[in-house]
Amino acid sequence: AEIARARKLTLDELYAKIKEGEIRELYIIIKGDVQGSVEALKDALENISHPLVKVTVIHSSVGGINESDVMLATASSAIIIGFNVRPELKASQVAEKEGIDIRLYNIIYEAIEDVKKALEGLLEPTLKEKILGRAEIRQLFPISKIGTVAGCYVVDGYMSRSSDGIRVIRDNIVVYEGKISTLKRFKEDVKEVQTGYECGIMIENFNDLKIGDTLENYIIEKIAAKL
Repeated sequence: AEIARARKLTLDELYAKIKEGEIRELYIIIKGDVQGSVEALKDALENISHPLVKVTVIHSSVGGINESDVMLATASSAIIIGFNVRPELKASQVAEKEGIDIRLYNIIYEAIEDVKKALEGLLEPTLKEKILGRAEIRQLFPISKIGTVAGCYVVDGYMSRSSDGIRVIRDNIVVYEGKISTLKRFKEDVKEVQTGYECGIMIENFNDLKIGDTLENYIIEKIAAKL
């Protein structure tokens, strides 16, 4: 299992493997929110020119990153790029276990530049997201002149009022990204709520929530690139 994991490729270590002559082709899987974005990203990545490495998109489609995408990446030592989408919980767990590099973007240019920089050994220290928790919206409570409180159940990790951000995910597509304005247990304001508990969440400047949406909160960590 350790040998199999060691064969997996990440953008951070791509340049080192190119120098060692281990990499001749960079395989990429693309998932996006709409077909136009997926096609634009695919065309741009496959047009990247490098003297030693060919960039090949082996799969691209609309929708969230699922377990099948991760298994394909595992079998082919591919990198997964997501544009305005998120991995399903099971997909995230399998990717972490298998050592698959999932890169998530909301600007196409940044995705292209990261791949170019990785090929040239210029990938700088990155700001990496650490997911704190996910909660499922089970009830909605519109409050006049205040906004909509989402009655949630924390399904993974924990929800923290001091997180750097929270995103609203609908069918694995990101529909909004912002900050938590209120986090409550019953009527009490709290700093965090753990897995298996219910809570009330309000999001700054956003009320277009639906039952079944997933709320995902995160912090940003600075990770040095390994070249």
